[in-house]
Amino acid sequence: MRVAAVLLVLLTLAGCGGAVQVEPPRPEGEAATACDRLAPLLPKTLDGEERGTSEPASPYVAVWGSGVIALRCGVPRPVRMAPTDQLQEIEGVGWFADPEKPALFTAVTDTAYVEVTVGGEHVAAEVLADLSGPIAQATTPRA
Repeated sequence: MRVAAVLLVLLTLAGCGGAVQVEPPRPEGEAATACDRLAPLLPKTLDGEERGTSEPASPYVAVWGSGVIALRCGVPRPVRMAPTDQLQEIEGVGWFADPEKPALFTAVTDTAYVEVTVGGEHVAAEVLADLSGPIAQATTPRA
């Protein structure tokens, strides 16, 4: 339900100026560490959209354009994801595509779940490919 609310807010605000309202996750432990590493690795431009701002400000949220592309790092495991679901691997990162929300994808890593919403006329595979490198780098456990 929380994800649906975030999607609704993002889609409602797409096209509005200013900061985009996105509920930040509250990762803990290894997930928080991985998300802290991810924030500075994220691109300033994604699929032609400039990095924007979100409210409340959080190192665990990134938006591009008017919020039509949004990332939340450190979210809970997707409720709809079954242990037997196949993940699509892009650049070494497994992605779960929510079957009921075609704009919602979750990177499944050993240390953190990273949720990405891709709306508008953006091609999800291209956006996920551009984000997979930084996500893999940030979430790889360090010795």
